[in-house]
Amino acid sequence: MTVAGDRIERALADILCRAGVTRDEVGVRFPLFADQETGRWETTGRGSWTGGFWAGLLWLRARYTGDAADRDVASDCTARLAGWVEADTATRGLILWYGTALAIGDPGADELRGRAARACLDALDPELGLVPWGSALGGPRLLARVDAVPGIVPLLASWGAEGAAAAASHLHRHIDLCYADGAVVPALRFDPDRVWRPCDEPGPGWSRGRPWLLLAVADALHQPRTTRWNRQRLEATAAELAAALTGAPRWGVPPADEGEPDGPQDTSAAAITAVALLKLALVPGPRAAEYRSRACSILAHLVTVHLSGPAGSRPTGMLLNGCYDAGRSVAVRHELIWGDFFLALGLAALVGLVDIRTV
Repeated sequence: MTVAGDRIERALADILCRAGVTRDEVGVRFPLFADQETGRWETTGRGSWTGGFWAGLLWLRARYTGDAADRDVASDCTARLAGWVEADTATRGLILWYGTALAIGDPGADELRGRAARACLDALDPELGLVPWGSALGGPRLLARVDAVPGIVPLLASWGAEGAAAAASHLHRHIDLCYADGAVVPALRFDPDRVWRPCDEPGPGWSRGRPWLLLAVADALHQPRTTRWNRQRLEATAAELAAALTGAPRWGVPPADEGEPDGPQDTSAAAITAVALLKLALVPGPRAAEYRSRACSILAHLVTVHLSGPAGSRPTGMLLNGCYDAGRSVAVRHELIWGDFFLALGLAALVGLVDIRTV
């Protein structure tokens, strides 16, 4: 599936216009997910693990409009993420990388990113070879989860040679634990008997498990060529992870739970996949053209089928049919803030607004 350039431009404009409406609605709070009929947001005070995607979306809007007021709003939002620097959670990668990566020329964001990178480096457990999931969001601390890898890889790598070594260790240890024989195990617990055991939640059919890991591998392949990164292994892992997504139903939009193919979809997983594939397409190699073609097909499907338009009662610019948590029946058919962000990021890359290798 292809889509005309003017449709890409219009879709990006719609999403970023929606971000402006959301900004006025939520104020200093952070949007999490919205009812896809009314567009009304569920919000959080500190942003939870998704706060960086809201800040990132505001930075995309500021870059698109060129408006100093939009830039100020984005800068203020990023500053409100500072409380997460010392929080015990590997999701600092999702929060503090995506919340700062687009903030070019913002001294506060630069300082925050540096502090976050240093904090994540300090949190690396040398025995386990990774930054543990942490206790800040509740539950066991010593977990390895695939959503603890994206964001934290480039964040750590931004802290010089020591940070790059830690990033490589964190990523490869998660590949060791979470990926075997073509299957992704989204989460494992380090038991008192010092053995890693799979967790029940999220389960092996989780829609975002494979996309999160693919995104982290794609980010690593844009780091400097050093032996620590083991590029041969990363390229092979990326090819395997991407191949498993070939032929996914609904143009790459998976069910929220692979075990329930007729259940809710998860467009956010498709948007993450598209961004990862666009990153991989910029890694020289025989698969680059295929990766780009597949990314463009996914994005075209999302904007054609799942993005709300001006007709009807819904607000324009909503990425519909995202699923926050199917197992707990939380926001199973909703607009999700990270889905909006990754769709907008992919579209922004296609029109040349951003260099996706740096985000």
